[in-house]
Amino acid sequence: MSETMAAGPLPLAGVRVIEFSHMVMGPSCGLVLADLGAEVIKVEPPGPGDRTRYLTSTGTGFFAAFSRNKKSVQLDTANGDDVATLLRLIDTADVLIENFRPGGLAARGLGYEELSKRHPRLIYCSLKGFLSGPYENRTALDEVVQMMSGLAYMTGPPGRPLRAGAPVNDMMGGMFGAIGVMAALRKRELTGKGELIQSGLFENAAYLVSTHMLQQAITGVAPPPMAAGKRAWGVYDIFTTSDGVALFVGVVTDRQWTIFTRELAEPALLDPQWASNTLRSQGRETLIPLVQTLLGKRDAATLEALCETAGLPFARITQPGDLYDDPHLNAGGGMLPLTLPDGRATSVPALPLQFGDTRLGVRFDLATPGQHTAEILGALGPDPEAKRRAASG
Repeated sequence: MSETMAAGPLPLAGVRVIEFSHMVMGPSCGLVLADLGAEVIKVEPPGPGDRTRYLTSTGTGFFAAFSRNKKSVQLDTANGDDVATLLRLIDTADVLIENFRPGGLAARGLGYEELSKRHPRLIYCSLKGFLSGPYENRTALDEVVQMMSGLAYMTGPPGRPLRAGAPVNDMMGGMFGAIGVMAALRKRELTGKGELIQSGLFENAAYLVSTHMLQQAITGVAPPPMAAGKRAWGVYDIFTTSDGVALFVGVVTDRQWTIFTRELAEPALLDPQWASNTLRSQGRETLIPLVQTLLGKRDAATLEALCETAGLPFARITQPGDLYDDPHLNAGGGMLPLTLPDGRATSVPALPLQFGDTRLGVRFDLATPGQHTAEILGALGPDPEAKRRAASG
């Protein structure tokens, strides 16, 4: 498959990445780099490979979602000869990414301190639960840091913390890892040296709630959960149409309110008590039932056409599977073809990036365990130290 785009080569073409990863955070980092053109070589254990391949329930889609455009090599980090081969492979790389427990790879001689002495230009990205500090050796999960950061508190209804409906910290933590890698590649152009990059789940969750923290710092009042309905805007809710469709409508500026009231032509909305966003926000307990009554007289298609023509934010409430039929995502490369391990064809959303008129595509489908072992390791040539190790063993 092509490694170029309409405007020329892919941005990270020529960059080699070694990926030691499982689950979501590490693989999502590798995915960003791979889609941008890097050669990402995923190192899997012998036999069935990465256990993420075989997760069920909410983990069923993890491997398929984050493993396109990657090559697979199988080597055993507990085997001395395989570790020697890994070291030779890493010598050819620009970047190493990993998201295993703290110290896990270092115990096998594959930590940053050891590798940087051997390969000073190597950029080593560790994706962890916590950055440096009192928590750095704790084990973390996306749900753990959502609870710790207040994100779950802000998501659920009062008194019922609820994790977000996707692994947002794992995926964003991987994204920030990729940003760090790209920044380190640029810095290496200037210094000639690689460095250690770390991305943390907890710190990512704290970043996500930073607006709520500053709201409290500015007002002196702790913000209530988002589900409590205390919005900064008067109309920013889900309404039920006359044909039973749940439709979100947002009116977030005074200009939008003017358009909204003009298009609806409902005299009740022209009352001076709704004249500014501040008044509308303060009067939500009265305003929202009124708007529901007025919107509830119209069907969904009518309201959608009204909002789209007027430039007002709106959305039907859908399920993730509905996106397979979304006309916008299916236009212009927004959905990428993917072959599942059982041979079935499906598709997956592309990275939310566009270069000019071009979206990033698929160069390699999902690799089978060890599919590229012979190709990658064969290119390394014979190991000059193999005979010495055999003799000493």
